[in-house]
Amino acid sequence: MWQDLVFLAGSTLSIVFLAPTIRNASARVPLGSSVPSMSIGAIYAGTYATMGMTFSAVGSLGVAVMWSLIASYRAPSDVTGLQNIPRFFADLLRQAKRTAIDAIGSDDARIEYEQSAD
Repeated sequence: MWQDLVFLAGSTLSIVFLAPTIRNASARVPLGSSVPSMSIGAIYAGTYATMGMTFSAVGSLGVAVMWSLIASYRAPSDVTGLQNIPRFFADLLRQAKRTAIDAIGSDDARIEYEQSAD
């Protein structure tokens, strides 16, 4: 299937374009960008594999690996390694809780928020 090779070419280009970020020790990429990109690459890899598009699956898996390396070693924090990924999800959960608490908070807080948007 020619589409398989087209998707592989796109993934290969993504890997080539991401390589300088991994090589640059001073590069800092927010986890809010790298972790979702890593997740999407992994989901695409699984999807392509179930469709019998082996080359596309391998290419997308390569992209997911590149983004996981960026999330692990180029996050803007002192912590490096795979612990950055669970840290991202913990922060995301904290933000979701804060948003939910704000949404069901007092009417006064909601009125102030609405007025500040004017």
